[in-house]
Amino acid sequence: MIIHVDMDAFYASVEIRDTPDLIGKPVVVGGSSSGRGVVAAASYEARKYGVHSAMSSKIALRKCPQLIFVKGRMDHYAKISKQIRGIFYSFTSLVEPLSLDEAFLDVSGCERLFGDGLSIAAEIKKRIFDETSLIASAGVAPNKYLAKIASDYDKPDGLTYVDPENIQAFLDPLPISRVWGIGPVTESKFARLGVSNVRQLRALSLELLQNELGIHGDHFYKLARGIDDRAVVPDRVAKSVSHEKTFPTDIFDQEILLAWLLELTDQVGRRLRRHDIFGRTVKLKFRFDDFETLARSKSIAPSNTTQTLYETASELMKGISRNQQRGVRLIGMGVSNLSRQAPVQLSLFDQADKDKQSRVDNISDAIRDKFGRSKLHRGTNLQHDIREKPAP
Repeated sequence: MIIHVDMDAFYASVEIRDTPDLIGKPVVVGGSSSGRGVVAAASYEARKYGVHSAMSSKIALRKCPQLIFVKGRMDHYAKISKQIRGIFYSFTSLVEPLSLDEAFLDVSGCERLFGDGLSIAAEIKKRIFDETSLIASAGVAPNKYLAKIASDYDKPDGLTYVDPENIQAFLDPLPISRVWGIGPVTESKFARLGVSNVRQLRALSLELLQNELGIHGDHFYKLARGIDDRAVVPDRVAKSVSHEKTFPTDIFDQEILLAWLLELTDQVGRRLRRHDIFGRTVKLKFRFDDFETLARSKSIAPSNTTQTLYETASELMKGISRNQQRGVRLIGMGVSNLSRQAPVQLSLFDQADKDKQSRVDNISDAIRDKFGRSKLHRGTNLQHDIREKPAP
């Protein structure tokens, strides 16, 4: 049985927890009250006005003039995320983090110790609240796809179980927008076919789906039936380390994408350094508004420094997005070909620069691990100030 745990409005909830005066008010993390920058997270009170992550501050203010902006503290969120992850590991070693605020857990075989999957998920939610005063939603299901949908089914503070014997009863009534990979463009294609929910999607033949959507037809055919055979890959044995971000609305602004790319790269770099491993291949994934997904990769000398990884990833991004007029629905960044082999000695000047980057990363990581409230951050961080270029 698989559990997907997703913290509810994580960044915003942390800020509200730490500043009780914000309780009940529309709060966003990132952006600014001057209309600059981009929202990184929104409280549920702000979401009632239509405010969401990846929205420009200007539009957010237009929707909710009384919006309260709080500067992001990624170091603080990472410290709390580590605490929450420790709760996960007390139940199972099979934990696959997706980001700071969500993870998959494989609890198969843990029933004798902790009870069934639903009981384990309920206990995890209770412990998270007891130890952090934060609320999580959880989905319990036979596979990752269903668990992910289930965790989002009854937010906030949700707990949803998908019975293996009644998968279609759970899936069929859902709107097709809940299916992985279906954005506005793909949804409009299905609308022309008279499809608005999973039951209607399941009624389409594989041949028809392939004719209409090419190679993606098989993907939707399986998901409409709840088929997903991917295993939970623990962070400790992963062959790659990656993070990705799905946007609520399509993003066209390259500066916003670069800001998110820096944030994703910083998270990946920290995970590499935490395990003292280096990567030889930088990977980038873009999913556009028509569901086309492009992936690029580039080999580098073994590295785990944020700046080296970011420079490579941003170069790949510019190659993908050049001359693109389509909106971006998802961006992912990762590193593979992992090893514990230290980088080879470079020339004197290159080595000096690399040593400087490593010292910056190591000091930053140490400060963040020790002082959760440190204001240390990189050039764009969560403010996503699109008038400033990401700092080197």
